Amino acid sequence: MLDGLSLDQLRTFVAAADSGSFSAAGRMLGRAQSVVSRTIANLEGQFGVRLFERVGRYPVLTAQGTSLLADARRIVTDADQMRARARSLADGLEAELAIVVDVMFPQPRLTAGVTDFKRSFPSTPLQLHVEALGAVAQLVLDGICSVGITGTLPFPPPSLSAEPLMSEELLTVLAPDSPLAMVDGVVPLRMLLDETQLVLTDRSRLTDGTDYGVQGKNIWRLSDLGAKLAFLRAGLGWGHMPRWLVEDDIAAGRLVPIVIEGPAAGIMPFQAVYLSNALPGPAGRWFLQRLSQTC
Repeated sequence: MLDGLSLDQLRTFVAAADSGSFSAAGRMLGRAQSVVSRTIANLEGQFGVRLFERVGRYPVLTAQGTSLLADARRIVTDADQMRARARSLADGLEAELAIVVDVMFPQPRLTAGVTDFKRSFPSTPLQLHVEALGAVAQLVLDGICSVGITGTLPFPPPSLSAEPLMSEELLTVLAPDSPLAMVDGVVPLRMLLDETQLVLTDRSRLTDGTDYGVQGKNIWRLSDLGAKLAFLRAGLGWGHMPRWLVEDDIAAGRLVPIVIEGPAAGIMPFQAVYLSNALPGPAGRWFLQRLSQTC
């Protein structure tokens, strides 16, 4: 019968297997060898199988013991993680961190931040969304995410609080065989109007109908930044892109940067937004501070 199976028995089993002897397991657990031996014997009786052979100086795992050890180890680990998670929740740590990040945010910085987050908060699940334009703030307003990282929301709604995070340089780029790439110096506005501009489309209600950096007459709108990059490489138009995403293409000659007449692509400032009545908890605050740092 397994009804009386305890976590203490399984922890003793794992300690005996890992240490190689009942006496070493006793020292590890702060118990007498006799207590460890009795605990293992009781566990074997409950399982109905022998876990260790005791024919030599040191106990040796049986085949059944080796098979059950993996299960015991998993249960002990899960229990330890559950206990740590309960302590964290009691201290105010979020049960889950739901973040939405602007698609223009530097991916290397985000990946480094998530990697460190997993290391620092191993028991806190992370839910990560990637959106564009007003859709970032919309997920926060709708209560789907607790924190948003947006780069295109100069005037957040009154219900949102915002704080500056970092900035990313934007470049105007196109394929090297484009007519605009042949211009020496500043590309005049009249030439821009004759070429196709590739821009991201807004899928949210928040900034629907608001254009960011749109300067051409012939506009192609895409919902995916990866598709925009592919279209730029294919010579289907020109557009503004974050430096982190196109610097390898520029170095390889697949794209070229240009300087255009009028407002330049410039710098995109990123800010963290969250509901004014629901400030980030310990994990959210830590994550924002980590993203504000360089990789």
